[in-house]
Amino acid sequence: MEAFDDSYYMGIALDEARAAAAEGEIPVGAVVVAGGRILGKGHNRTERLRDVTAHAEMLAISAAASLKGGKYLADATLYVTVEPCPMCAGAIGWAQIRRIVVGAPDTKRGFRAIVRTGASPFHPKAVYTEGVRADECAALMRSFFSSKR
Repeated sequence: MEAFDDSYYMGIALDEARAAAAEGEIPVGAVVVAGGRILGKGHNRTERLRDVTAHAEMLAISAAASLKGGKYLADATLYVTVEPCPMCAGAIGWAQIRRIVVGAPDTKRGFRAIVRTGASPFHPKAVYTEGVRADECAALMRSFFSSKR
């Protein structure tokens, strides 16, 4: 099986984010990958589903857990275009995802901006990487919000 890099999977998350924007949703996309296989994808659907919990990460984690047949995703990597909010960070921790790859930071609503305890919400062995295709991820968010003004 051909191995893909973080940039490749972040590109798939960006495609999900673009799909969210096309639906009028805040453009965040997420992909859960394990063993080179995509287990789940998602993009924000809070407006369409009228559900404040329908964030990209939550939908991707649910799809991955369903496909895998279990709630723990310890062998998985989550790719998400924007830093997770505290709710999503908590779900990532509870799912025991061991690797989180983020595009752009969210200085207003990201978990680090809101949860100032210094403690990580993720599994103790989780690796957090930020900045993969950050410019593209941030540009998509800026474009979306500037079109709303």
